[in-house]
Amino acid sequence: MLHAYFEFSIGRGGRAVRGDQVSIPSRFRDRTHAGRYLGSLLSGYRGRDDVVVLALPRGGVPVAIEIARALRAPLEVYVVRKLGVPGHEELAFGALASGGVRVLNEDVVRRLGLASNVIDAVSERERAELERRERQYRGERPAIELSGKTLIVVDDGLATGASMRAAIAAVRTQAPARIVVAVPTAAAETCSLVRAEVDELVSPLTPANFRAVSLWYDYFEQLSDTEVRELLERADAIEP
Repeated sequence: MLHAYFEFSIGRGGRAVRGDQVSIPSRFRDRTHAGRYLGSLLSGYRGRDDVVVLALPRGGVPVAIEIARALRAPLEVYVVRKLGVPGHEELAFGALASGGVRVLNEDVVRRLGLASNVIDAVSERERAELERRERQYRGERPAIELSGKTLIVVDDGLATGASMRAAIAAVRTQAPARIVVAVPTAAAETCSLVRAEVDELVSPLTPANFRAVSLWYDYFEQLSDTEVRELLERADAIEP
């Protein structure tokens, strides 16, 4: 076990809200273990009626389920699809997210001179995939209102942080009261980027030699859409 002193800090306000002597695992057994650990760190949010836990699928779902259980908070799946530049898809010019939200990176759009018809074509293709995944994951469950809520956005780890940063930009358009990012492990440099964009970042395991999210789990299986849906159905059946 590693013992470390660390703070969960308010990114935009700069005010530290928690700093404790804690025992941090050197690795997580699996995503369930990671979620339970994060749930204990987030205990200050337990039982509040303004908190919603947002899971980024696929890997963020089993982590977020455990956090939602620990906090007795509602769980929402928040699907994000990056909008990649045609021919250079790794470069995102924006993102689509649950709730019909589209966020564009105007700097990238302007620098590359992307035409509106290109932006719309990529957006329509990704929207179809986003809607397919939402149907798979949510079924008939109505979306949860996010305006005015404290949103705890969860994934299983941050390498480049691109998907998380897209999610942050998207949820901010829905006027939440507060955005908290909670991930079990992350690259230190990515934490610096994300921390500047949210109110609070909770990431207990930030090794200097990060390399990949999977290295910080003993068991890090890839999840299918079917497995994600089954996890959510089982979580729905359990009383908080």
